Amino acid sequence: MSDDNKVHVDLRTNFGKGFARRLRADGKIPAVIYGHGTEPQHVALPGHQVSLIIRRANALLHLDVEGKSQLVLVKDVQRDPVRQIIEHIDLLVVKKGEKVAVEVPVYVTGESFSGTIVTVDLATIRLEVQATHIPEHVEVSVEGLEEGAHITAGDVVLPKGASLLDDPETLLVAVSVPAAEVAEDAAEEAEAAAPAAGTAAE
Repeated sequence: MSDDNKVHVDLRTNFGKGFARRLRADGKIPAVIYGHGTEPQHVALPGHQVSLIIRRANALLHLDVEGKSQLVLVKDVQRDPVRQIIEHIDLLVVKKGEKVAVEVPVYVTGESFSGTIVTVDLATIRLEVQATHIPEHVEVSVEGLEEGAHITAGDVVLPKGASLLDDPETLLVAVSVPAAEVAEDAAEEAEAAAPAAGTAAE
């Protein structure tokens, strides 16, 4: 694990919204550590360092809690809906070698056939993976795909050791022709058919 993910935290004994606001004013983030049958631990995280780390989905932190090492997975980040300030983080205790359920971003690569558009129906996929080998993302290619093509969860090539938790038939990406173009083509076909129909009538 990168040294950047090693975080020194302070145990919290005070709670409540007022105390949490003071923590954030001091550049720290309130958090709770739970899991593996342990009693929840309330801690304060260094705000700037952790904000950078959690830009990556499913970030792992190697915590120093009063001299004791703790490996945790970022499970939930609560933000102010308006200012997007991080208000609280939930941290799940994990052990090396164990598997965890995570949502991994889906990255779409390539360009579909000319004149088509790509619609992302689901931007994440649920996987079970080793806690210390969580992929940053999975990729699906739409290169050259034509109208009507679609990619499901079962089509994704998974990282080694990972297993799919979503229904394999879950739609991730679909390729289609814009509705405006479809309507335009239909209008042109109708226009072309009209003279032909008139000639037949004569």
